[in-house]
Amino acid sequence: MKILTDLQIKEADRYTIQNEPISSIDLMERASMNIALWIDKHIAKEHPLLFLIGKGNNGGDGFAVARILYEKGFKCSIFLAFTEEYLSEESKFNFKRLPADIKILDTISVAQETIIIDALLGTGVKGAVKDPILSIIKEVNSLPNEIISIDLPSGMISEFGNEDQVIIKASTTLTLEFPKLAMLLPEAGNFCGNIEIIPIQLHKEFINDSDSPFYYTTEELAKTLILKRDKFAHKGTYGHALLICGSTGMMGAAVLATGAALHSGCGLVTVHTPKGERAIIHTTHPSAIVSLDEEEYFSSFPEDLSKYTTIGIGPGLGQNTETAKAFESLLKRYSKPMVIDADALNILANNYRFRHHIPEGSILTPHLGELERLVGKWDNEQHKLELARRLASNTKSIVIVKGAHTMICTPDGKYYFNSTGNSGMAKGGSGDILTGFITGLLARGYSSLHAAILGTYLHGIAGDKAAIKLSEESMNSSDIINELKIQA
Repeated sequence: MKILTDLQIKEADRYTIQNEPISSIDLMERASMNIALWIDKHIAKEHPLLFLIGKGNNGGDGFAVARILYEKGFKCSIFLAFTEEYLSEESKFNFKRLPADIKILDTISVAQETIIIDALLGTGVKGAVKDPILSIIKEVNSLPNEIISIDLPSGMISEFGNEDQVIIKASTTLTLEFPKLAMLLPEAGNFCGNIEIIPIQLHKEFINDSDSPFYYTTEELAKTLILKRDKFAHKGTYGHALLICGSTGMMGAAVLATGAALHSGCGLVTVHTPKGERAIIHTTHPSAIVSLDEEEYFSSFPEDLSKYTTIGIGPGLGQNTETAKAFESLLKRYSKPMVIDADALNILANNYRFRHHIPEGSILTPHLGELERLVGKWDNEQHKLELARRLASNTKSIVIVKGAHTMICTPDGKYYFNSTGNSGMAKGGSGDILTGFITGLLARGYSSLHAAILGTYLHGIAGDKAAIKLSEESMNSSDIINELKIQA
């Protein structure tokens, strides 16, 4: 799913109106009907609804949704931020269509069970919010009520520049057609709450022809990436993954990475780990082969690297001087794509020259702290994306920046934001699982980009399933492995 800019969205509206063809007011009605259907499905009619209406077309959506839900039996009232003469033409049209029984309120005075529908501002915000909207947003954010924002939480700028913005803190955002970039970035993403995409059937031809570097990974895309298995295949058909991970006292990372790799569909998994810690791999994962390092840390690697389809390195590795030397030697000896994570990334950050030996097509998987060590501090979200792009370009690698809506950056400047996962995954070991899983997918035969996209998506799905069973608070990283599954 492409993510379009505010300007492109306006052009998509115009193109749809001209080429479907459909009138502007009918397109608004279609969007409003789909918004109303979602609310009708998810909100009980016992909850009163208070609509906060601005003067633009976002407010026009709000008027139309209020009318549709009132006709479905909801108790609806409206607070107008501006008088009628300031409303856009579409908003005026829908204002006049309101049933007479819908109350127009002068103040935002609501019972706790009232759900607030935010239709103050849409995607056209360019700078700081001013009164009267500014005061309304501050007042609403002080209330304990559930808030549903239409398209975008009011005050949010669609792309970049939200550092000091005053924004409605929504419980749920019903975004139209596709998410907006700012919703997926940590600078303002927390204001969106749960994101639900409401289709409004904008013209596919315009969307397909629009140039955008930003994409949102959906189930539809993930299913198209899954490789089929051959009935007459054998274990050698599906690749051999080598994981270099673990050190004395840090074997949990190796156990988690190995477990994930064994769920990836690859034929063989070998774990290179300290000799003294081999028993834990043998007992927890008897399906894995164990390669032994004589030291208590990574200091050597298997002599014959040619038999390994790919290598994943980093979880629990440590940053011993001998480990850094062994990693440099590995980079010089191995030319196939690798997955590089955790302490291997920290070694790269401390030894810039190592980057010249990273095999083309490798996958780097930093969290934000590791990314900062690799690229330096950033000024804002736009700068962060640019630094991640440079890292991907300079190393000819895929860079996966882990976090909410994990971002995958390609050497040619494309960004894929993940749609799965939850905050319960923000616990030690989740990244080790992702590393093992993606390493296995690479060995299985997926391209670097497809392994990154599919691995991240399915890793998030597994986290979501674990959270449903155990709650976000109580789940831990090993619960993710139990839910890892590759299926169409």
